[in-house]
Amino acid sequence: MPSVSAKVRILVVDDEPFNLEIIREYLDAPGFELTMAHDGVEAWALLEDVEREFDLLVLDRMMPRLDGMEVLRRVQRTPRLRGLPVIMQTAAATPDQVREGLEAGARYYLTKPYEPDALLAIIKSALDEVRRTREIQLQVDDMRRAMCALTRAEFEFATLQQATELSTLASLAAPQPENIVMGLSELLINAVEHGNLGITYAEKSRLRMEDRWQEEVERRLQLQLPQNAGKRARLTVERSATEVRFTVSDEGRGFDYTRYLDFDPERAFDPNGRGIAMARQLSFTRLDYIGSGNVVSAAVDVQ
Repeated sequence: MPSVSAKVRILVVDDEPFNLEIIREYLDAPGFELTMAHDGVEAWALLEDVEREFDLLVLDRMMPRLDGMEVLRRVQRTPRLRGLPVIMQTAAATPDQVREGLEAGARYYLTKPYEPDALLAIIKSALDEVRRTREIQLQVDDMRRAMCALTRAEFEFATLQQATELSTLASLAAPQPENIVMGLSELLINAVEHGNLGITYAEKSRLRMEDRWQEEVERRLQLQLPQNAGKRARLTVERSATEVRFTVSDEGRGFDYTRYLDFDPERAFDPNGRGIAMARQLSFTRLDYIGSGNVVSAAVDVQ
């Protein structure tokens, strides 16, 4: 695992040289290390090479020889690559096509042609996920053995940093913390930003596009607005012989969680809105919301 300060390595795949050059221009920044592939065959050869590691895959869907969907399926079938964030870029954007890509493992979707701001906002969201994963995994090993002795614990948290740190610690109570830590982190962050601070889905989408999401979260925390003052979110971890259960609650009014349990093609082009579905599909054996939606219970089997 590279250090947190290392360059972010992005593999960009497109059969149109012009599109590759546009993306190269958009991502011409010191923090990025770009590798370009001209079709799926070339891309898969790079991904298969165990001497190479990538942090993000920007993948065209329709290509000759080997299309993006088959590359995506191969990525998901390969344990070493399964956690690689994938941005699918395509002109094929019917609801069924989008649903197929999301269910196959594409975490983000861009429809051609797209504006530079849309590409950069989606990439920023994906890279935030990459950086968060790196930071979390760097903390894991030293605490894993101690957490295996836990039977029950209760925690309170109020900030994004506390949510991230707590998800790292609590995930160590599970047999394979690397499989659940991102899903648990999503649930804890949701409790802060959407639950206690009242940031709506539409507001977060706009803030992500403007690259002001974290700034706004910190502003609301620092101002201690009357409607948010003193609010805390809570996490309970319970470990039995058969499962580890995580219960997250906040002091918000709840929300219509049923809209977010599965990947929705209508939200595929937004820079947010995948966390709950990803947690449910990839991290936990069971995930259930209780009451109005300000309490969620997620479990993973021990055996």
